[in-house]
Amino acid sequence: MSKIVAFVTLAILLLASPYYGAPFLLTYPLVMENQLTWLTLAPEDKQDPSHYLIAVDLDKRKLQVYIDNVLEKEYTVAIGKPETPTPVGEFRIISKSKDWGGGFGTRWLGVNVPWGIYGIHGTDEPWTIGDNESAGCIRMHNKQVEELFEMIPLGTKVVFHGALPESSFNRNLKEGSTGKDVLILQHRLRALGFNPGNIDGYFGPQTTIAIKEAQLFYQQPLTGKADQEFFYLLGLKD
Repeated sequence: MSKIVAFVTLAILLLASPYYGAPFLLTYPLVMENQLTWLTLAPEDKQDPSHYLIAVDLDKRKLQVYIDNVLEKEYTVAIGKPETPTPVGEFRIISKSKDWGGGFGTRWLGVNVPWGIYGIHGTDEPWTIGDNESAGCIRMHNKQVEELFEMIPLGTKVVFHGALPESSFNRNLKEGSTGKDVLILQHRLRALGFNPGNIDGYFGPQTTIAIKEAQLFYQQPLTGKADQEFFYLLGLKD
């Protein structure tokens, strides 16, 4: 009987996963203690995050909320200082919390950036909104982040638009690698017409496929890995 129950439970989990089209379980890459793991979320509200998008223009310091491709809200925000910039890329909301305290205001929406702790949150310094004042997070007025908190489900895609970071590409990259250099590589692959998946700094299976497609196009061995020769080939190193 226990084996039957286990099988039925597994079937329910699979059918409820995002890979089978239902929004009840959401699985995303997450880095903890420098190790890549996978985070599974079960949103209480059962909202389908695929209907939602948060787009942040770092140059204009504007956060826009889209629902079914329609602009619903726009907020002025504070972003990272030049020495602690807000990361550029495509990420997900992976946590929602109330009253973090300190300078985080009344709400926190965590974003799965692989090289640090970043999020969208309130502030006890409202006069900083509209400037480059944070350690990399997005700051909002407390009333506005409370509105966003109620509107946005876990798993919502977040896109930070802005200038790409720099990287010397001194290490080789392979599936499982994470970091800013992975993000820049993904951006270059997409610009050349090869689909790496989200530009999020996670070297996952789709990035491996994109690299193999590029290697096939440039008549290189199909390793699915990015070495120094590959970086030169894509123009990422001089």
